[in-house]
Amino acid sequence: MKFEVQLASPAGTRNYTVELERSGDQWRIALNGEPVEADLVEIAPNTLSILLHGESHEIRVTRSSDGLLKIQTGLREFTAEVTDQRSWRGRRLGHVEAEGRQQITAPMAGKVVRVLVKSGEKVEVGQGLLVVEAMKMQNEIRSTKSGTVERLLVQEGQAVNASETLAWIS
Repeated sequence: MKFEVQLASPAGTRNYTVELERSGDQWRIALNGEPVEADLVEIAPNTLSILLHGESHEIRVTRSSDGLLKIQTGLREFTAEVTDQRSWRGRRLGHVEAEGRQQITAPMAGKVVRVLVKSGEKVEVGQGLLVVEAMKMQNEIRSTKSGTVERLLVQEGQAVNASETLAWIS
């Protein structure tokens, strides 16, 4: 998985490209294309212990109300904006649209409470397709591209599992 990270601190703002690849219980990490030797363990919710270049760091990560990550390690604090390849809501990716046939999946298990489109209907990127309720929260599932709803695989009232295909957009 590849992420673009903008890290801000009182000293300034820096941009990084971070690549993560899981191999069993280990992670391979590359920072701006350079491999990084690191060992990472979650020691508590939102708290990580990282062994980096022989030094141990405890890092607390929380999400702010504006969607940014607040990172604290020792006496240092950072704000991070992370954009991954699959995110179409990032500020810099607002004009980018997925290409090719797109599979729309459920982000989590829940129940389809509203279907907002029909098979064969034209949709725009970011347009709501359906609403899934999970843990008493309603989540609008949006189109990742402009196109046509090729297949709609769910109906209102249907229970869905995490990662279950809900629709195809072509």
